[in-house]
Amino acid sequence: MSRVYNFSAGPAVLPEEVLKEAAAEMLDYKGTGMSVMEMSHRSKAFDEIIKTAEADLREIMNIPDNYKVLFLQGGASQQFAMIPMNLMKNKKAAYIITGQWAKKAYQEAKMYGDAVEVASSADKTFSYIPDCSDLDIPEDADYVYICENNTIYGTKFKELPNTKGHTLVADISSCFLSEPVDVSKYGVIYGGVQKNVGPAGVVIAIVREDLITEDTLPGTPTMLKYKTHADAESLYNTPPCYGIYICGKVFKWIKNMGGLESMKELNEKKAKILYDFLDQSQLFSGTVVAKDRSLMNVPFITGNDEVDAKFIKEAKAAGFENLKGHRSVGGMRASIYNAMPMEGVEKLVDFMKKFEEENK
Repeated sequence: MSRVYNFSAGPAVLPEEVLKEAAAEMLDYKGTGMSVMEMSHRSKAFDEIIKTAEADLREIMNIPDNYKVLFLQGGASQQFAMIPMNLMKNKKAAYIITGQWAKKAYQEAKMYGDAVEVASSADKTFSYIPDCSDLDIPEDADYVYICENNTIYGTKFKELPNTKGHTLVADISSCFLSEPVDVSKYGVIYGGVQKNVGPAGVVIAIVREDLITEDTLPGTPTMLKYKTHADAESLYNTPPCYGIYICGKVFKWIKNMGGLESMKELNEKKAKILYDFLDQSQLFSGTVVAKDRSLMNVPFITGNDEVDAKFIKEAKAAGFENLKGHRSVGGMRASIYNAMPMEGVEKLVDFMKKFEEENK
């Protein structure tokens, strides 16, 4: 069985070199006589894996020294609670709602304090990013929250909001390591790794040190305090060892590819191929305002549910997997993360052209 072109939004395609390397080490990791899946998280071998992974991530993202890198569990969704529990000192926070995940984070935060919606693009089915240059942010807001790339709707913040001096918190799950980022602009920048970085089960949170304190909301569980994990260097309890090991390999792969500048260049080229086709197609059309388009997630439609279904079915038969749009929006979506090869996007466009010819 040959490899398919996997356009899944997550868990998503991983670099083939990484999978081959992991396969070669499956039974015996570097002469230890065991798999990483089997080794103690307190062992010398794993200590080296997690420390190297962190060092490589710091190098790739140019993370300042006053930020902690935490390898956590519970996915991005657990951060929806962890963020207010750790940061809501004044019991107030501002949320910008640009899709389903920002909305879920906002609803969760309401359980812990006064979460205020300061901007939203719900009025046009989240097909654009609202103007965030002059938001009405409460003076005493503890932070401003965004979901930077919207996996379901295919939008991306090209400019960060003007937080007027407030701490910025960003969920970057679906644009993690896709382009250079200035970490110093954020208080917390975090993401589930299963879209662009590794297998499901790990979330990486990069947290500015002054935000990591004992002073959390009353009743915050030990496991949900950033301080617990920061103090224990992500080894307070057994971490998702194998997932971290694969993430570490992906970091090395990104370094070998030339780092985040190169990734961005490659991602822009890939996305351009698909968007250029959508813009001139008579059958297919993109759903997002052009200036706010994501490089990672590209939703598109034919305008006819039956034709959409036919396209998804025929695409699958031709080796293009997971092109069905999110159940909440329908249509199609191609997620073209870092590990999706250029050829995958080119072949998809060729297939779409052929389908269009046959279904005019």
